[in-house]
Amino acid sequence: MTTFERRQALMRYLKEQPGIKVTELAELLNVSEGTIRNDLTALQDSNQVRRVRGGAVLIEQTQQATPPPVENATGKQRIARRAAEMVNDGDAIWLDAGTTVRVLVPFLAQRQRLTIVTNGLRVALQLAEQSTHLQGAHTVILVGGRIGTDGLYTIGTGNEQLLDMVNIRTAFISGVGFTLEAGLTVMEYEDAQLKSRVLNSAENVVALVDASKFGKRGFAPVATLEQISHLITDEDLSAEMLMQLRHNRVNVTICGENTIRSHTVTNGSEKYTIGFANQSESLSFAQDVRHGLEKAAATRRDIDLVIADNKLSGEEALRVADHLINRKVDIAIEYQIDYRSGNQIIDKFQRANIPVIAVDIPMVGATFFGVDNYRAGYMAGEALGQWVMTHWQGEIDALIILEEQRAGDSPKARIHGQQDAFEAIVGKVSAEKIITLDSGNTRAISQANMISALQSIPDAQRVSVISFNDEAAAGALHGARSLDRETDVVIVGQGCDRLIRSEIRRPDSRLIGSTAYMPERYGAKLLEIATAILQGKSVPPALYVDHVFVTRDNIDQYYPV
Repeated sequence: MTTFERRQALMRYLKEQPGIKVTELAELLNVSEGTIRNDLTALQDSNQVRRVRGGAVLIEQTQQATPPPVENATGKQRIARRAAEMVNDGDAIWLDAGTTVRVLVPFLAQRQRLTIVTNGLRVALQLAEQSTHLQGAHTVILVGGRIGTDGLYTIGTGNEQLLDMVNIRTAFISGVGFTLEAGLTVMEYEDAQLKSRVLNSAENVVALVDASKFGKRGFAPVATLEQISHLITDEDLSAEMLMQLRHNRVNVTICGENTIRSHTVTNGSEKYTIGFANQSESLSFAQDVRHGLEKAAATRRDIDLVIADNKLSGEEALRVADHLINRKVDIAIEYQIDYRSGNQIIDKFQRANIPVIAVDIPMVGATFFGVDNYRAGYMAGEALGQWVMTHWQGEIDALIILEEQRAGDSPKARIHGQQDAFEAIVGKVSAEKIITLDSGNTRAISQANMISALQSIPDAQRVSVISFNDEAAAGALHGARSLDRETDVVIVGQGCDRLIRSEIRRPDSRLIGSTAYMPERYGAKLLEIATAILQGKSVPPALYVDHVFVTRDNIDQYYPV
């Protein structure tokens, strides 16, 4: 792909997904984050985009968005991103015509084969354009009769009777106002009538209400408190209103800049507030851990979640710990990369008398849950050694090790396990053939360091690569690919997260497999452990996930397409 082609692709992605980040663009285009930033700077210099924190937006988008203005745009972006995470591939959903729902549409670009019913003209057009770029296109159904007052939605008699005959999994609705007495309200009576039919057809009703709407009331009521399954709002919601919503047994999620708080109703049982400090929202593995935790919490009525992002930073993890303590959580689940910050984090929580569960990276004084690092590494090392014996007759020119020093000694065991198993099969690798690199726990850093390493051994045609995680494995692969040396390498990963599953499925891929940790299953186990600790039950000091080495031959058994 030429520079021009890549920048054209960047423009297309920015148009389809206004909130897309540099890290996601780098992954989609198989280049480093530095390359993406250079491209965005060049596009900004040519007045085609405007740089914003974490990415960029098209100049034409910012101009077109001015009429009409989006009130509380930042809050609505956070609400929309959160709402999109409630949608699964293949779902049938309702989207109304509100501005918050329109902001939601770009976040659905990662979903496939949705059936979407809407009365929003602009929403329907956005979805239709988005579907042309998706492998699993959406089905979009527009309902209603005449055009509403602002020309952006339909109301009145038409084909809305089909709502009586369909099953909608989740209806995402918004309005012009929200009060405890009237619930969610809109300006037009016919609009309210249409949405009442939607509510009768939907299994779940999710109200998207930014804080500016509370206390206001439109002409016609849409949904009472009893009809709303979940309400998503932003951090400007007053403490008094939150207390009243909880008193009225409304499930509420509050989306802040760095944290997300989920408050669920209880049926009289004891209520726990659990804090989860995630490793990084930029990593697909960490995202899957959070999704699994939220999914598990959604089945419980005795848990409120407070979610924060450690951003792969020990300093940020310390700030997050202070935040969770100030929120008076009953227990903290810590997923953070910098082992050197672990002692300080534990000390903070212990002084606040808050127990801690450490995920994947052990912390002295915390209950550990996660990877059996040596065993997980050993499984990958065995597979790598067997591949080398079969395809290269046991001979290699170099062994590249992509490690992560910040994680400490225990995760380092997954590197030791890989190397021990590999050498048990192919024999001891001489020191001059071993190249150790810093993975940085990101694909971009791994890719850059892999490129440098391969350039230092231009004649090597049999290079084995062991990795700290799948981010490192993907970076190694793309580094080799960028030099047109993919056939010179063979790589194994750790985690088998969604970042590399499609790559494993490729018949000719040199990323031959990855040890699966199944992060999507972490959540249920973490809540089970947390509840046991809070109830004073005996819990082992360390609990491990089950592992399996996933290859092209068995991936559909664990992750069906």
